[in-house]
Amino acid sequence: MNIFVLLKRTFDTEEKITVANGKIEDDSAEYIINPYDEYAVEEAIKIRDEHGGEVTVVTIGEEDAEKQLRTALAMGADQAVLINTEDDLEEGDQFTTVKILEAFFSDRDVDLILGGNVAIDEASGQVGPRLAERLDMPCVTTITKIEIDGTTVTIDRDVEGDVEKVETSLPLLVTCQQGLNEPRYPSLPGIMKAKKKPLEELELDDLDLEEDDVEPKTKTTEIFLPPEKQAGKVLEGETADQVKELVSLLKTEAKVL
Repeated sequence: MNIFVLLKRTFDTEEKITVANGKIEDDSAEYIINPYDEYAVEEAIKIRDEHGGEVTVVTIGEEDAEKQLRTALAMGADQAVLINTEDDLEEGDQFTTVKILEAFFSDRDVDLILGGNVAIDEASGQVGPRLAERLDMPCVTTITKIEIDGTTVTIDRDVEGDVEKVETSLPLLVTCQQGLNEPRYPSLPGIMKAKKKPLEELELDDLDLEEDDVEPKTKTTEIFLPPEKQAGKVLEGETADQVKELVSLLKTEAKVL
């Protein structure tokens, strides 16, 4: 079975993020595998172990993304591909990503593609469904369980706190939701093996793409951090007095009444 995982390098939202001049300062940001993509890597490895085949992890970005690819290899993926756009693209959007991935998959034999439900940096959730449309294959999002029997696939997907059961067939693209599995930590032997696993590097020219072909359709006009939360107030006294004070504060300070 030919299994592919779409991986994105994202900044760690648990660490301090500095924004200056409308951009995130890369020097101060910590970067990780997008957490939802970790579920995809883990599930791909489990499916390979059960059904055989190979797991290939694919990302689009710059040389620094090799670190996250090596982490996925250390988790157990078989090989990785970095589509390096450092010299070709200054900015991109979901259209750009899908256009590049469409070209990458155009001449490859694919049984299953897994990706994260969303990326924690932009959270659009568009890449998976848009790529499936371009590749003309079924797509199921926010999956929390997947079972494969031959070419038949049964899936549980999260739908706003409930579960929807879906039956479809391979080839297939799915996006992974929290609850699907518990991603493993790379072991020391896995880290050592990852250094020797193949990591292929491609550029747009290798995919017969020009810069104009992948020009973004949207533009980011501003990036900013949310305002810091102000300290709350504790109202004291009798209930009736607290209600009066609360109404007054809502009018004069919060200005919501």
